[in-house]
Amino acid sequence: MIRILAIDDEEPFRRLLKKELTRKGFSVETAGDGETGLSLLKDNAYDVVLLDIVMPGIDGIEFMKTVKNDPATPAIVVLTGRATVETAVEAMKNGAYDYLSKPYKLDELVIVINRAYEYQRLKIKNILLEQELARKETGFEFIGKSRQFRDILTLIRKIAPTDSSVFIHGESGTGKELVANTIWQYSKRSHAPFTALNCAALSENLIESELFGHEKGAFTSAHQMKYGIVEVADKGTLFLDEIGEMPIGLQAKLLRFLDSGEFRRVGGNKALKVDVRVIAATNKDLTHLIREGSFRQDLYYRLNVININIPPLRERKDDIPELARHFLRKYSQKLSKSVEDFTPKALELLNDYHWPGNVRELENVVERAVILCDSGRVGEEDLSIPEASSSLKKNESYSSLEEMEKEYILKVLRDTEGNQSKASQILGIDRKTLYLKLKKFGID
Repeated sequence: MIRILAIDDEEPFRRLLKKELTRKGFSVETAGDGETGLSLLKDNAYDVVLLDIVMPGIDGIEFMKTVKNDPATPAIVVLTGRATVETAVEAMKNGAYDYLSKPYKLDELVIVINRAYEYQRLKIKNILLEQELARKETGFEFIGKSRQFRDILTLIRKIAPTDSSVFIHGESGTGKELVANTIWQYSKRSHAPFTALNCAALSENLIESELFGHEKGAFTSAHQMKYGIVEVADKGTLFLDEIGEMPIGLQAKLLRFLDSGEFRRVGGNKALKVDVRVIAATNKDLTHLIREGSFRQDLYYRLNVININIPPLRERKDDIPELARHFLRKYSQKLSKSVEDFTPKALELLNDYHWPGNVRELENVVERAVILCDSGRVGEEDLSIPEASSSLKKNESYSSLEEMEKEYILKVLRDTEGNQSKASQILGIDRKTLYLKLKKFGID
């Protein structure tokens, strides 16, 4: 239902307007002057404002100048009994969508209201999509032939058409966002946006601002109103990555949003509502975090309607050759090189390695190999990974997977001259995880 705010100083006209438009299926509130209209606009969400020009106090032109630079302002249609060319030009210059003279024809007004609503909806959608450009796109396709892969794909096809929340668990780099993206593509919401937020990347205040948006002046750096990604994702799918990192104080607000679809921007009083399907993911054991008191049990149950567990790459070796060849084709094309395959020894090396960074690490290794390769096939000398079995040229042995992981982390740190940001990218893990691993292995 289109929500209308009618601002006019003539009480009989307001009463008539509300009666006629309500009968036409609109939701209508009225205000007798510009000041009251501004107050209602501050605390409520409207789609279209019907505005008189000549009013005592704050008139229509001053009203439009006041709200002109706020991107959340509804579309404004001017209705006035004192129409002149000058007032029409002034109204359009200050942001009015259209201009009608009293007395108006009801059918004509309804058409203008519907057009104004569609115009504003597309205008907001354009702003939201511009914000959405900041989201990192998934870098690879859903590829594999292992039994685990086939089981996950079968489950995705079953659950995708529903609107139920989905919880994805898997190590860093296994492709949790890719699974979420695939669910979205198979869903009834594929025509609407797929948006993602990494809860580990921001502070509590910034996560709330990114998630729900903020009003101008909500905090020091909030120079203008910002839409949250829940609004970007309206009618679509919201992916919350690393949900285990979400601050406990924000979890209650997320739970309320999941239950009702309602939220408030930071610093705002308006209760807004969207229709969003939520998919959450983590590499942590949330049951352990619940016992620690750092994750809400009720939120866990609300998110965990459908559970998908992605096994690490080392547990689905059958997918390694297919994934490696996919990345080989991708980067051969991207780098304009004619690299067609791997040597048997190189494939053996890829299969024997335990891949602590999973698919993301495999992609990085293949990209580097394509860059280094001087022939039509990637050889073992082109692969920048530890040699993980006695069948390989150095015949290095490792006492455990942890020793192998430590050795590889040290190698990557040496290759990046100690740059932890670059090292974490190559390893396919975030900087926080790398820091914890360095601490665990006693690496300074």
